[in-house]
Order: sequence, then structure tokens, then C-alpha cells
Amino acid sequence: MFTGEGPLKGSYIFPNGDRYEGECSRSACGATVRSGVGKHTSASGIIYTGEWHEDKMHGRGTLQHPSGARYKGEFKDNMYHGTGTYTFPDGSVYKGHFHNNRLEGDGSFISADGLVWTGEFHSKAALALKLQHKL
Repeated sequence: MFTGEGPLKGSYIFPNGDRYEGECSRSACGATVRSGVGKHTSASGIIYTGEWHEDKMHGRGTLQHPSGARYKGEFKDNMYHGTGTYTFPDGSVYKGHFHNNRLEGDGSFISADGLVWTGEFHSKAALALKLQHKL
């Protein structure tokens, strides 16, 4: 049920068991869509907290997976897009740029044992990475 003037606020349970709490608006065809800030919890345990636009993750937010993986950063049309930090289930971390869910551009990768690699990433390729030495 959604209430209020301006951005609508409320809670919704989807038929598949997903839940959404946050801001919504009416689309041009009159449907209620996620828009603004809110939290979506999937039935499988994936949690997104952040900005929405026209029913898509869009803007800044955090996406947490049951595996322990987590992305915090910018989204565009439900994809990692812009700058962000992706933490892998083993504790290793990538910080840098993303384009359509892919590592793309300058970034750094920190392994689970603390080694830091910096350079330019292109999806699954990372050419000319440099290992930072500890002093």
C-alpha cells in the first residue's frame, strides 16, 4: 500500500516473494514503479538499497548477495556503471570504474592476502597491471 503526496512511500510484496520498501511514482501509463530511494529484498536473499529510476536500480546504491559478494557504487539501468567497489566472497576487492556490469578503466584489485594491483581493466583482461610493494 502506498500513501502520501509527491513521491509515494510504502511497501510492496511481489508475487514471487520479493519485497520493496521505499519511494515510488506513477509511470505515464499509470502503473506504480520504484522511483526514488528504497530497499528491495529478493526471495533468494539479494538485497539492494539505494536509488531507483523508472523501476530500475539507477544512481547510488549497495547490492548484497547471499554469497557475501557486495557492490557499492553507481548503477545505471540495473547494471554496475560508473565508479564503485566490488567485494568478492573471499574478501578480495576491486575499486574502480564499471561499464555495463564489467570492470572497465582505471582501478585497483586488492587480493584477500593484501596484495594491491593497479592499472587499467577491460572486462576479464587487465593489461600492464602494477603490483604495489609494501615498504
